[in-house]
Amino acid sequence: MGCVLGGAAAAVARRVWWWRGVYGGTAARELGGSGWAGVVSRSVVQSVRAMGHRGDAQDGAAATQRDAQLEQVEREIEALCERMLNEGDMVRQLRDSKACDHAELTAKEQALKQLNRDLNVLRVKQRELGGGVQAKSADAAAALFDRQRLDLTLKGRFFIANAFEIYGGVAGLYDYGPPGCAVKNHLTSLWREHFVVTDNMMELEASSLTPMPVLKASGHVDRFADLLVKDSVTHDCFRADHLLKEHLDALIANKPHPYVIAERKKQAKAAKAKDKASDAPPPQDVDGWIDLESNPELKEKAINLRERLDEVGLDEMKQCIEEWQVRAVETGNKVTEPYEFNLMFATAIGPAGIVPGFLRPETAQGIFVNFKRLLDYNGGKLPFAVAQIGSSFRNEIRPQQGLLRVREFTQAEIEYFVNPQQKLHPRFDEVAELCVTMYPRRNQLTTHSCVSMTVADAVKGGVIANEALGYFIGRTWQFVERAGFNLEHVRFRQHLEHEMAHYAKDCWDLEVNSSYGWIECAGLADRDAFDLRNHTEASGQELNAREVYDTVRYETQFRAVPDKSKLGKALKREAAAVIQTLDAMRGDDAKELQSALQNGAKVAVAGHDIDASMVNFEEEKVTISGHNYYPGVIEPSFGIGRLLYCLFEHVFYVRPGDDEARAVLALRPALAPIKVAILPISNKPAFAPILRRLVDAFRAKRVLCKLDESGVSIGKRYSRSDELGTPFGITVDFESEADDSVTLRERDSTKQVRASIPVIVDAVARLSSGEWTWQSIVEQPDVFRPFTAAQE
Repeated sequence: MGCVLGGAAAAVARRVWWWRGVYGGTAARELGGSGWAGVVSRSVVQSVRAMGHRGDAQDGAAATQRDAQLEQVEREIEALCERMLNEGDMVRQLRDSKACDHAELTAKEQALKQLNRDLNVLRVKQRELGGGVQAKSADAAAALFDRQRLDLTLKGRFFIANAFEIYGGVAGLYDYGPPGCAVKNHLTSLWREHFVVTDNMMELEASSLTPMPVLKASGHVDRFADLLVKDSVTHDCFRADHLLKEHLDALIANKPHPYVIAERKKQAKAAKAKDKASDAPPPQDVDGWIDLESNPELKEKAINLRERLDEVGLDEMKQCIEEWQVRAVETGNKVTEPYEFNLMFATAIGPAGIVPGFLRPETAQGIFVNFKRLLDYNGGKLPFAVAQIGSSFRNEIRPQQGLLRVREFTQAEIEYFVNPQQKLHPRFDEVAELCVTMYPRRNQLTTHSCVSMTVADAVKGGVIANEALGYFIGRTWQFVERAGFNLEHVRFRQHLEHEMAHYAKDCWDLEVNSSYGWIECAGLADRDAFDLRNHTEASGQELNAREVYDTVRYETQFRAVPDKSKLGKALKREAAAVIQTLDAMRGDDAKELQSALQNGAKVAVAGHDIDASMVNFEEEKVTISGHNYYPGVIEPSFGIGRLLYCLFEHVFYVRPGDDEARAVLALRPALAPIKVAILPISNKPAFAPILRRLVDAFRAKRVLCKLDESGVSIGKRYSRSDELGTPFGITVDFESEADDSVTLRERDSTKQVRASIPVIVDAVARLSSGEWTWQSIVEQPDVFRPFTAAQE
């Protein structure tokens, strides 16, 4: 187990990644990383080194006092982190306990959330005193990536486009053009081959239209909502918590919104027009702005509120909007009162409109409701895994960040059903020694650094809850590596105890570093039996499994024995229902009834009162061949769109050219929309048979190719292919007519080799399938002759 990055350097390094350019790996190694393939500005490195130098511009006494305050705050942070870890262990033990007192668990969870809020407040103080993570250096590092250039490339080459663009577009909806659709399909196919085919999973395609009772049982109808406010003039919508947070951030940092600055200038101009002193300061009483710098107590209140926004309910949010004078950021207009907005798209199923339903917000529920059929299909045996790839829909209030937050998206989910007492996986040994970058909850509270450890060590040390979850974490790591992500900027972050639902045993997010920061691209959770229990209770259909014992077991059971004669005389025809209920009463239920009937009391059974004379109690010895149980569920859930966008950022770079810098998408051949571009050096008619022969040969080998016969220079055609992520290019030149040979160019190195057409076609097919790498070509100089630009 080794620490990857630590402290302030880690904060900056996590935001500086794979850009290619004039700086090499030296600066990256100075940050504590290794093998980075990107650009790190030396000024950023210097800013990291300078983080510890506080008080240079202050007198010695002030600096000493500030350092003393910082040391005190950091001691408090350390003590609070340790307390959170201890309290978190207690919460986890309560969750795992079969005799869990839910009131006690709820109280402990609330206390843990309060500790986290206190911790965040202390960290704000730490940053104000010059300690902790300094955001400016991280922002400077993020600015190195040219996101605008990537967006221009993706939209200019029609990887993506705003849906219904000719009608003005709709926020949160995107269309995938030919290259984008191809890459998305290749990524989905890779996911399916990596997980479904390799693990021999079952697949399901459930309906996207879901009746209300299903989503009522899952909790989506009642809890899948955000608080919404609207601009009172323009009617633009905002998430209330996001708008309040943005407002509090500005107040705490004393950085007025643009509308505040504009209003101050307007007031100052009006004052000058009235012959007031030209040097008079502009008025500070702008509606929607509160000066916290002169009121430390109010600033402390703002910080505390910001740290618990995720727990602010509807009534309190109404008060906060009014108290803190929250306005629409762009316009400065007042906002309406917040109200709950369910994020599901509601609809009515059928022409009568009497069956309420929704477009599904996730694909998982379709698997849970089919559990019994899936179990039967698998011969009644556990464990087994079911996968589903399909569209989900969430009516986001204010979708932003491109493909990262949309209203219609593709999910790829797996539900692994397993005995809750034996959360193992038969292929765990295949990933046991795999080294994975993790960000466990202990590190989040202490060192703030990732660690690299094997999956086996993480499971053995209790970092990952069980082997089944560990197996899918390892397999997910292998998947992102195969897809071409830069693993220096991929991690698994463990949910803190207060972040998890009460039923969850352990949760990890696959996070990928991007220009937007760390983005959750997949979630891997041990959901226990929560979903199957809920659907059983709501539907009345038992969604459980049965374990058959190897040998018959004998147990003593305490049971109720109805006195049929007395019950018949007392209840007549109604006695049958009471007798049936009493006959089925065993264990704790029978003991509770016996206790309730003491001292002449009467108890209602099946809707009828009985007394102690009508029922007897006894212990009987019974044979047990097995028992029913609700399976535990391990759920890896992937957002294909998020993975795709983060992959685009990881493989995108700009290569300097003679005329202008050229954008390149260094996609792996398996994911590239076009595997090879065929480029004739001129439009000479004699080239036509050769070009047709090449196209037919690639079609026969199922290799996607593109013939580019445009009249622009060969260099510009190479550039267009590089923008599309095409890994290989074939040039047909005048020599091809004479010796039946062509050149083959590799995108990233721009190196070229020459060989006969059949050999080149076979080589491209092998390169595209992953059987060969470019190094395989380089190692055969007798077959593939090196070819230089000068020769061309």
